[in-house]
Amino acid sequence: MKGVMLGLLLAALAGTVRAKNQPALADTVRLRRHLQFLTSTPQPRNYLHPAVLDSVAAYIQRQLRAAGAYAVGPQPYAVRGQTYCNVLGSFGPVDGPRLIIGAHYDVCGDQPGADDNGTGVAALLELARLLGQQSELPYRIDLVAYTLEEPPFFRTPNMGSYVHAASLKGAGVPVRGMVALEMLGYYDDRRGTQHYPVWPLKFIYGSRGNYVTVAQKFGNGRFGRQFARRYRGVAALPVKRFKAPAWLPGIDFSDHLNYWKFGYQAVLLTDTAFYRNRSYHESTDTMARLDMRRLGLAIEALLATVLTGE
Repeated sequence: MKGVMLGLLLAALAGTVRAKNQPALADTVRLRRHLQFLTSTPQPRNYLHPAVLDSVAAYIQRQLRAAGAYAVGPQPYAVRGQTYCNVLGSFGPVDGPRLIIGAHYDVCGDQPGADDNGTGVAALLELARLLGQQSELPYRIDLVAYTLEEPPFFRTPNMGSYVHAASLKGAGVPVRGMVALEMLGYYDDRRGTQHYPVWPLKFIYGSRGNYVTVAQKFGNGRFGRQFARRYRGVAALPVKRFKAPAWLPGIDFSDHLNYWKFGYQAVLLTDTAFYRNRSYHESTDTMARLDMRRLGLAIEALLATVLTGE
């Protein structure tokens, strides 16, 4: 009997050790809290309401500081006589090549933008919290919340991600790669819910909108290949790796496109946006349509991927 009891005790202790060594889990309560803040601002968080954008930027700074980021602060710049700002926070070693992970916090028009791109920002903030719990990181990770990704500034030098990428290039900062978080919270397991820019792709990737995808252009380099492979290997939800010519509609529809412009390797992590979520840029893009559990799984896979190192 003593031997049995000792065995059970050792097994329990071993289970405790394994639990401590497991990656931290995403907190869906915190994700909901972030999304509630983002979708309940007095006016929509678009370029016409700079005071609202400033309040969101201040919220993001507070969350990054609370998570333990260092060098937290805004990156202001002027557009049409008005000041807008990105928000930056860093984790890990100060020196050496860095990984950039970013998400835009503005919306298009007068809509709440729960998935677009509230889920990207919420994921960024929850990732910050999880990174802050690590005793050490293999390299520097810069988290960036961008302003002015949406029209009328999309594909112009006024995009926050263009300003940030240009600043890195101008300063000669070595960059390992960049990951754009763009809409990560909408999933649908029914057939026929997933659409594509070219219809034959449904025979390759399926017609169910139940996965997250890592999208990149041809010739994106070693970083993109490694990130996609590692993310798919650790994710607890379906992951599709998508690589296509840069001209294919949708492949560059987010902030990663500006890092490509400056010669950096970058990927898009997304629920495929308007190819699945029919509330894209509509007033119906609300929290009620989101899947918090799968959003959390997408974040946990991202954490595990960036902790892998090279």
